[in-house]
Amino acid sequence: MARPALLAVSHGTADVAGARAIADLVAQVREALPDVEVIEAFVDVQQPDAAELAPRIEGPLVIVPLLLSSGFHVHHDLHGIAETRPRTAIADPMGPDVRLAEVLARRLPASDAPVILAVAGSRDPRSLTDAEDMSSTLEAVLGREVHLAYLAARQPDLPTALRAHPDAIVATYLLSQGYFFDLAQRQAPGRELTMPLLDGTTVPEPLTDLIIARYLEGEAQLTI
Repeated sequence: MARPALLAVSHGTADVAGARAIADLVAQVREALPDVEVIEAFVDVQQPDAAELAPRIEGPLVIVPLLLSSGFHVHHDLHGIAETRPRTAIADPMGPDVRLAEVLARRLPASDAPVILAVAGSRDPRSLTDAEDMSSTLEAVLGREVHLAYLAARQPDLPTALRAHPDAIVATYLLSQGYFFDLAQRQAPGRELTMPLLDGTTVPEPLTDLIIARYLEGEAQLTI
C-alpha cells in the first residue's frame, strides 16, 4: 500500500531568496523520503494554493505546516482543508521544538550576552504560548537569558526589547528571509541580526528531521 502523500505547506513569500530556501527544504525532505510523494503548497502569496490543490491529491494525505507556531493558518486554513477530503491528517507546526533551538543556537556567536528572540507575532493566543515555549527551550539550550520580542501584533516590540536589553544579541525566529526579516532589520538599525533558520545556504539537517518527524506522526494518525 502506498504511503500517504506529504503536503508541505508554508505561508509563501515574495522574497526570491526566502522562497528558494523553503523549496530547498522541501526538496531535501523529498530526497529523504523516496517512497513518499512530497508536494509543496502555500496559504498565501505563492502558488499552488494549498486549499485548491489538496482536494485534487489522490489517496491519504498528511499536511505538514512549514510554520513555526499554531495560529490562524493552522487551525483555520489547514484544518479547513482536512474537512474537504477523507483520510487527511494535519501534523503539528514546526515549533516549538528543541531542534529549532539547536539551529538558532548555531546562528549565535559565542558569548555570555543575553539573547532577544525576535518572533513574527500573531494575535492568535495559541501562537503566544508557542513563542513563550520556544523562548524557554532556547534558554535551556543556551544556558543564558532569552527575552521575547515581537515584530508585529504584540508587545514588547523589538525596539522596546533592545532598549531594555541593550547588550543583547538578536536571534530572528523566522523560517526564511522575507517580510518579517526585512521588518526586523528596519526595527534594529545598526544591529547585527542572526539569519533565519533557513539562511539560504545548506539546509540544516535538524529542520529536515523535524519535517520528517511531523510527517511520521501524521502518518501514524491515519493508521489508527
